[in-house]
Amino acid sequence: MVEKRFGKAVLAEELNQLANQGINQFIREQQLEILGNPIPSAQHEVEGSFDQPNNFKFTFEIGMPSSFDYESVLKSGVEYHTVRVDDKLIEQQIVDLRRRYGKMMNAEEVGATDLVVGTFIETNESGDKIEGGIQHNTTLSLEFLPSKEGAQILMGKKAGESVKLDPTLVSKDAADKASLLGLTEETLPENTGNFQFEISEVKRMELAELNAELFEKLFQNGEVTDEAGLRERVKKDLEGMFERDADRMLTRKVYDQLLKDVSIEFPQEFLKRWIKLSASSPISDADIEKEFDDYLKSLKWQLIQSKIFKDSNTQLVFEEVMAFTKGLIVSNYAQYGLPAPEDQELEASARDLLSKKEQANNIYDQLAEVKLTQFFKANASLKMKPLSYDDFVAEMRK
Repeated sequence: MVEKRFGKAVLAEELNQLANQGINQFIREQQLEILGNPIPSAQHEVEGSFDQPNNFKFTFEIGMPSSFDYESVLKSGVEYHTVRVDDKLIEQQIVDLRRRYGKMMNAEEVGATDLVVGTFIETNESGDKIEGGIQHNTTLSLEFLPSKEGAQILMGKKAGESVKLDPTLVSKDAADKASLLGLTEETLPENTGNFQFEISEVKRMELAELNAELFEKLFQNGEVTDEAGLRERVKKDLEGMFERDADRMLTRKVYDQLLKDVSIEFPQEFLKRWIKLSASSPISDADIEKEFDDYLKSLKWQLIQSKIFKDSNTQLVFEEVMAFTKGLIVSNYAQYGLPAPEDQELEASARDLLSKKEQANNIYDQLAEVKLTQFFKANASLKMKPLSYDDFVAEMRK
């Protein structure tokens, strides 16, 4: 009675386990690099009788990519951009540091880098204020105005003066213009040519002096004590920053080049069937087709990255991940000018971050990218191309 009631279910479960063990053992013994998981063959039924069990035969399909070569793509060459850190860049950075620790003072008249505090007032064609019209207080930074024409209208003006000023001339876009007038984009008037701007204050940043007090704020333990030392340190920091940016740009370029030039053939019909069978909820053929190209692109990159890591014996061991995580935390503190916490607190913070799945995955991805960049710099044929700062920024934005 027990066999009659439960026998077939128990047999099916045992056969399923044995079949999976068999196919997995075969894959290990043959050292096959497969895609997804084995799936039952669509062309072959299970051979064997559940009523008179004896021998059973299960047929599986496995998906495998073609062999591929990434090394020739790396050797074909990729541009590596660097930035020429000249005196102009160093001076600009020092001015920014002095401004950051400077004091905001009142100024008599508007200069090229001043803040102008005032009120936009809607007027009629004659320049008279419209009763109940738009009126809004705002602050304009001349240094960052998108239009030279707008800045020129305000230059040399004093607190208490009023000028005719179309908000369009001092805004980046419709959203910015709406903000200057205290409106939304939907409520912006079609014509904003009839506005006056009444200046109430002119604010100017007085740069911090290059003295011991500033050096102490900027650097710890007397690392910099004079202007020459500051310039040397600023140059070193800029070079390090630009090298990191150049490395990120290199990784992006190599990524694009590998995806474009490395040829991998995929068993597409197998993959579509595997996606459908392994989906946690029903998925249509149309939905699979819609996302399939992006899926193949992602899969292609995973295979290339995995092969690079395997060939170079690159591993992400926990101790290294911890050290990398601590470095990220220290960098975050440094951004806000704060000293790094003690090692015990740092260790606890790193472990807490790595205990959260999403943050841990992000950290592992960042470290993997660092490892890839190191591999590309060591193994790709780099075509060194120094650029000016402006050209480098333009290249970064591509």
